[in-house]
Amino acid sequence: MQTSAIFPFEWITLAEQRISPHVRVTPLTQDKDRGIFLKWENQQVTGSFKARGAFNKILSLEPWEQQQGIVAASAGNHGQGVALAGRHVGAPVTVFTSQNASPLKIEKMRTLGADVRLVTGGYDQAEADGIHYAAENHRTWVSPYNDSQVIAGQGTIGLEITRQMELSPSMKVLVPVSGGGLLAGIAAAFSAFPDRPRIIGVQAEASAFMHALYKRGNQENVPDLPTLADGLSGSVEKDSITIPLINDLVDDILLVSEEEIARAVAFAHYVYGETIEASAAVGLAATLPGKVSPPVLIIFSGGNILPELHSRICDQFKDMK
Repeated sequence: MQTSAIFPFEWITLAEQRISPHVRVTPLTQDKDRGIFLKWENQQVTGSFKARGAFNKILSLEPWEQQQGIVAASAGNHGQGVALAGRHVGAPVTVFTSQNASPLKIEKMRTLGADVRLVTGGYDQAEADGIHYAAENHRTWVSPYNDSQVIAGQGTIGLEITRQMELSPSMKVLVPVSGGGLLAGIAAAFSAFPDRPRIIGVQAEASAFMHALYKRGNQENVPDLPTLADGLSGSVEKDSITIPLINDLVDDILLVSEEEIARAVAFAHYVYGETIEASAAVGLAATLPGKVSPPVLIIFSGGNILPELHSRICDQFKDMK
């Protein structure tokens, strides 16, 4: 099977074989009353889907590429995946992240053995500093999205889903998007099947870079405002492979507000009994107010949220009970 001219389906099947000893098959549940299917990647190792792409990339490297040291930039979840995979192969890992990143995610990266470098500014500066550091010090750069092996690893979620439920052209699959590794990977996996559902990315309107690239072909003058969905913020690396993949394989990208995101975090807690981070909540945030009609499959990408922030959000939206 072939997904697109630039992304063979075989890459995803090979990724699944490579990473299966190291990641979990996460649950898929159904909310029959609302016509919603729910894929819980918050229950993945490291609490995020990012472990899939990180393991696939790092396990595909030559031993010398691993041992010279691995460098990444991350809001926190990619860094945890890279740190865990690096620890597995005995590779030193350096992660660049914003000094404003979640303290919980910073601590988790360090606990997994990463040398975390805090930078002034947001994700964009962390990415720029990480790329420069890797080049200057002859280290192996592992992008969170602009890498075919990372995308293939994320696409294994799509293969998992095809074994957990029956696909339908009437189904809308809602996927959080920032740099686009998860969205491109899942879209590539599903596009190989004849009953392909509609693939829709969802992004915080406060930092809508991929939305701008998809809708108008550039990300100029896009605001990068503070957002609860910290893992979805920041611009997209120029000429990223995810851009043509998303243009080719994705049906739409929607935006959601900060209030809609917060309400979705609270709803997941009160109704489903699940803790999700705000970046993971965007698909549900688009569904609850009716921006997308059922049947819907929502990808919950992670659950690494500060407990005090989660409590504050849930207290604010007790009406979601």
